[in-house]
Amino acid sequence: MAIVRWDPFRDFLSLQNEVGKMFERSFGLGGVKQSGLAWVPAIDAYETKDKIVIKAELPEVEARDVDITLTDDALMIKGERKFSEEVDEEDCYRLERRYGSFQRRIPLPTDVKRDEVNAVYHDGVLEISLPKSEEARPKEIKVQVEEVK
Repeated sequence: MAIVRWDPFRDFLSLQNEVGKMFERSFGLGGVKQSGLAWVPAIDAYETKDKIVIKAELPEVEARDVDITLTDDALMIKGERKFSEEVDEEDCYRLERRYGSFQRRIPLPTDVKRDEVNAVYHDGVLEISLPKSEEARPKEIKVQVEEVK
C-alpha cells in the first residue's frame, strides 16, 4: 500500500474544475444547449447639440416585433428575436446566439421633444432620434468686454 501525501490544494482545484464545468453547461460554453439567459441587444447612445441618438443592434428582429416607449426620463425598447423555424432545435449541435424577449431601458440625460421623436430600422439597426427641448439645448452666451476709463 502506497502512502499518499495530503495536498490541501487538490480539493480546491477539484472544486474549481467542477464550478467551471457548471458554468460551461449553464452558459452554453462548449455545450449543446444555451442557458436561459436573456438576450440583450447592444446599443450606442450619444448626444449632439440638438438631439440624443440611440442605435440598437437588432439582427433578425422584425420591426413589427419591436415596441418603443418614451417616459419622462427614459426610453424603453422591447422586442423579441425568434428562433428560426427552419431548423429543428434537436438537430443543432451548437447554439451560441441568444433568442427570446429583450428589454432595454435607456435613461435620458435631458428633456426631449416628445412629438418629434423618430425611429428608423435599417439593416438590423434601430436608430432613434430624440430632439432636445429648447430649454435643454445649450445656450451660447457672448462675453462683453468693458472698456476701462
